[in-house]
Amino acid sequence: MEMNELTPHLEELKRVLENKVDEEQLVEDLNTYINVYHLDLEAAKRGIVRKYGGNNIGFVTAEAVSKKIGDLNGSEQNVDILAKVVFFEKKEVTARGEKKIIVSGILGDETATASFTVWDGASCELEKGAVYTFKNAYVKMWNDRVQIHLGNRGIIEKSNTDIQLPERNISYSSSEAKISDLKEGIGNVTVTGRILTVETRNIIVKGEQKVVYSGLMADDTGKIQFSAWNDFGLKEGETICITNAYIRGWKGIPQLNLGERCEVSRVDDNFQDADIGGSSVKTVGEIVRTGGGLDITLSGTVVDLRMGSGLIKRCPECNRSVLNNECVSHGTIIPKLDLRMKVVVDDGTGAISAVINRECTEKLTGITLKMATDLAKARGESEIIAKSMAEKILIKHIRIRGNVMSDDYGPMMIVKEADLDPIDVTAEAAKLLETVEGSI
Repeated sequence: MEMNELTPHLEELKRVLENKVDEEQLVEDLNTYINVYHLDLEAAKRGIVRKYGGNNIGFVTAEAVSKKIGDLNGSEQNVDILAKVVFFEKKEVTARGEKKIIVSGILGDETATASFTVWDGASCELEKGAVYTFKNAYVKMWNDRVQIHLGNRGIIEKSNTDIQLPERNISYSSSEAKISDLKEGIGNVTVTGRILTVETRNIIVKGEQKVVYSGLMADDTGKIQFSAWNDFGLKEGETICITNAYIRGWKGIPQLNLGERCEVSRVDDNFQDADIGGSSVKTVGEIVRTGGGLDITLSGTVVDLRMGSGLIKRCPECNRSVLNNECVSHGTIIPKLDLRMKVVVDDGTGAISAVINRECTEKLTGITLKMATDLAKARGESEIIAKSMAEKILIKHIRIRGNVMSDDYGPMMIVKEADLDPIDVTAEAAKLLETVEGSI
């Protein structure tokens, strides 16, 4: 892409980042994201804004168009929507260490309903049942459902238009599912599993103190976190059947929620002595289908070592990785050194990013933190560490275990255990030959 073509996008990046990053650095970052990471332009811009702690909701890429909710496809960047407020709530959240007020809820028109969020909600005043035009909105897709967002350029105007929402047939029947099949957005589900841990937490909701019962539950296919707002008398080690639960998610990890309509019963099923406390073995394809999960094991080949690998600096307070000795939460700091690898693992069903900590990095590569520090000092630069790691890890078959989260860029595993997984070449060759002969 020529410089004159990049100019409007650079100006947009500078505006969104409030001119905190110089143009030369932005050009370098754009080149890296587009030509090295092979991202499209819009994804590259979002990645750069995220890198420098900016706010992606400031982007506008085209003149606004008007659409019905049922016509939204999840890729709109600047759209006007006429809709009725079915439900809304105003709440305080913490974003990048700062508290802010947002408004979220459900919008509807004659074609469909969708969730919405107003990210600058301090001065936003809505009325349930009233109709508004939501201007300059942008739309994302999450678990096959559109989500409407209004950023700092969003405008809300009240309308006198009458909108009649379509009638909905609501079913309260509950369907059975295994934990490995659960994903965000599922409702009215029945799950049977063993309680591994349970604890209570006191939180404040709308000025009132509430007790939340949370913990970890497992069956013979996987594990899931649960939260209950009522005391069901849950105890560690018992096997229960939960009816009419619903699934929410945090960074792609499904979470089981026990609401007011839930029923809990004790059962004798011990899963035929299955190791339900162990890790769940999955393929990348299975992980992509569910979005994420807890304590997952997968095997594959390391096909890439990404930027951000090698010798890195961390904030001693919050342990975040930092650039130029600046932490987004604690300002200028004296960093501590650490090792990590950011790899891409391919198992034939798909590819997944994985972040490998120092302990596992030292185990897989044989490069210790002291060796890396001494080598970086001797060479006067730290890039040599990542190059040395790449020589030892690329095209190696590994087995990794950890929690998998998902975002706009796909699933990512935070690895807590890792081992090289040597391949029996003779056995694999025989298997391949059998497959080929079977297809002739």
